[in-house]
Amino acid sequence: MKVLLNLFAPALVAGLVAVACQTVPMTGRSQLQLISEQEEVAMGLTSFQEVLHKEKVSRDPRENEWVSRVGTRIAAATGKTDYKWEFRVIDDDNQVNAFCLPGGKVAVYTGILPIARDDAGLAVIIGHEVAHAIARHGGERVSQQLLAEGATAAAVIALGGSDPNRANLYAGLLGMGASVGVLLPYSRLQESEADRLGMIYMAKAGYDPRAARDLWLRMAEAGKGKGKPLEILSTHPSDATRIRQIEDRVPEAMQYYRQR
Repeated sequence: MKVLLNLFAPALVAGLVAVACQTVPMTGRSQLQLISEQEEVAMGLTSFQEVLHKEKVSRDPRENEWVSRVGTRIAAATGKTDYKWEFRVIDDDNQVNAFCLPGGKVAVYTGILPIARDDAGLAVIIGHEVAHAIARHGGERVSQQLLAEGATAAAVIALGGSDPNRANLYAGLLGMGASVGVLLPYSRLQESEADRLGMIYMAKAGYDPRAARDLWLRMAEAGKGKGKPLEILSTHPSDATRIRQIEDRVPEAMQYYRQR
């Protein structure tokens, strides 16, 4: 049985990769998707309902109108008409956060609104989060994890033999290698891709993409003194890396900008 796994596991992994490659809209990057978009959207809806049940949803009409107005323009700019877009404000001043789940379920926490400051700043935030959903980064992360676990299991079988202690050691080392060497860099790649797509979407929606640099400078300032891991061990690019990349991408995004 072990011999058969040793022979066929690599071929199985390669076969899965070959049949599950898709392309990210606009950037053209190839990505691995082992789950369907319908499954991803269903998981997004379930997660969104759980968040709304657990968190305090804001009833402030000004905040809700602001997020809905900017978010609706960003959503229209994506051209993703099969999503049932929904925009909510979560009343939590301690959370400097926002997210967009598969299917177009967007939540913005009140803690990030002062950093957004204006429509353009909020468009940067929502554009970035919406880009994650359009690019199916959630499904890609799940697929990468599934593939990494499968490859690790196959390698452990090949290297560990019948010694359970040695097999456990290999599993731990290979799992760590997959996380630092593959999954974290892919996550940083996805964050950078979301910045790029988000700037294009906000530009298409009529918001000046040059506001992205100012927004992330404010985000960096707000995060000072909170302690961040080394970039190689982080799921996000460092502030300096992100701002430099955004500055480099302004000319591309400006091609889509038409002021309303």
